[in-house]
Amino acid sequence: MDVAAQEWGFFGFPVTDETAPRDRASTRGRRWWWRPMNPEEGARVASTIGGYWAATPQGAWMLDRQNARWNRPEGLMSRWRDPWSAAFISWVMCEGGLGDSDQFQRAIAHHIYVDQAIRARDSDSASAAFRAHDIGETAVAPGDLLCSSRRNAYASIAQRRRHLGVSARMHCDIVVRLEPQRSRLLAIGGNVRGTVRLKVLPAYTREGRLTPAGRAFAHLKLQADPIADDALLESPTLQALENAAGIELPPALGIRSATAPPAGPRP
Repeated sequence: MDVAAQEWGFFGFPVTDETAPRDRASTRGRRWWWRPMNPEEGARVASTIGGYWAATPQGAWMLDRQNARWNRPEGLMSRWRDPWSAAFISWVMCEGGLGDSDQFQRAIAHHIYVDQAIRARDSDSASAAFRAHDIGETAVAPGDLLCSSRRNAYASIAQRRRHLGVSARMHCDIVVRLEPQRSRLLAIGGNVRGTVRLKVLPAYTREGRLTPAGRAFAHLKLQADPIADDALLESPTLQALENAAGIELPPALGIRSATAPPAGPRP
């Protein structure tokens, strides 16, 4: 989770508030949260996104496809050809210590590790880092993954179980903070509007626990010691901002300020 916060910072701390009406988010949201990735910014983060792809078994092939696009006249300023959200999750898990495929099956598509979590639950696997649950079945905590399917193809784990191994378009985000008093939770995902972005997601309390209220159909529960609800604010990245001055972050997040992203590529 600390790794995800670090990457969010590198992309400039963008935020999307999915608890606000779309018309309000499209106006007020731009002031604080929304910053389109211009061509220069795309070139700056290109090698970082390439590193995400490199964490997957198919990464070299995907980079070859992108390099072919970059060899066109627009060069590094062209957009990524393929969605990289699953590659981002895979890289975060690898950096977080889940390098063994028995723990987490890194892949260019989310359904690979979602299916692994379903099989882990069905077989009571002790080696897998995540087990799949329906939304609301068990308590959500920082470090867990929330996954949705494109065009609402799945509404439950049982529906996906009938299609294990079949390609499906999905998206997953990493839970980083719970805010039950505000009926919301925070999660970080990759390739969200072309960036690593924090999402503010609606939630409600049921049976004493915070439950996501959105399009997610799968909750991948991390098999590890619990992480504090406010883990995001305790991460090294956010702690380093305590006395920093720079661009303002949304006051609603309870984060004071942040430095701007580096001007050049990462070392």
